[in-house]
Amino acid sequence: MEKLIEKANILLEALPYISNFRGKTLVIKYGGNAMDKADLRDAFAQDIVMLKFIGINPVIVHGGGPQIGNYLKKMGLESKFIGGLRVTDKETMDIVEMVLGGLVNKSIVQLINKVGDGHVKAVGITGKDANLIKARKLDADEYFRSMGDFRPSELLDLGHVGEVEKINPEIINFLDSGGFIPVIAPIGYDGEGNAYNINADFVASTVASALKAEKVIFLTDIEGLKNEKGETVSTITIPEIERMIEEGVIKGGMIPKMKACINAIKNGVGKAHILDGRVEHCVLLEIFTKEGIGTEISI
Repeated sequence: MEKLIEKANILLEALPYISNFRGKTLVIKYGGNAMDKADLRDAFAQDIVMLKFIGINPVIVHGGGPQIGNYLKKMGLESKFIGGLRVTDKETMDIVEMVLGGLVNKSIVQLINKVGDGHVKAVGITGKDANLIKARKLDADEYFRSMGDFRPSELLDLGHVGEVEKINPEIINFLDSGGFIPVIAPIGYDGEGNAYNINADFVASTVASALKAEKVIFLTDIEGLKNEKGETVSTITIPEIERMIEEGVIKGGMIPKMKACINAIKNGVGKAHILDGRVEHCVLLEIFTKEGIGTEISI
């Protein structure tokens, strides 16, 4: 009986959060260990289906760097990175489209549809569908400088690595209104029809901004943002993050993720969250419990 009462109390704790977020949009960037391990994949799909069942509109943006690397290796092609960005020539871009827009995207869609059991359905799209992501070639020099990383200009031709120029959210709104969950591969295109591989964090940020989402959530392989003492920070503001970047507390791969959070919030998103995707049901735990499990970022 005590276990049953405990379950009832958990549901009651979640009730005000369910009421508050019902009808709202949450953009979730999915990647890392949460995507690689079967038990975590199942838990993620269950979280997403649960959100849709209770009236919240989840929008998924996924990565797939390791999967791309595996296929390049199988085809005898070398993966080359500069400052954490994959150098993407035309041949590599074709494989990126095949892996991200095909294999990875459809496996996520299939899993959500399986868990949804006909009641909740996902649809996979890329930035090419319905002109969703208009992109341009990334200005690598400007990008690295914005990250505090200064490199000789002759090293900075990354090929088909892009940045978002514009999000056209009509297809996302259409799918949401029809009861479907959009699952987005971060591939954009320009006016000449060139395809671009875009950092999934930045795609999630700009999609959330275009939708004026209540939250943008990033699943990572760390517990959350760490402070100077190495402690996980539960809540933090943009000025505090900017100070920590300037002082070198936040560095490396966390800088672009933090900038994605900042850009989203400055462009109309309610809050951003950094969650440990290695924890089962991390999305539900962060949204529907008082304590949460990651780092919440606000204005």
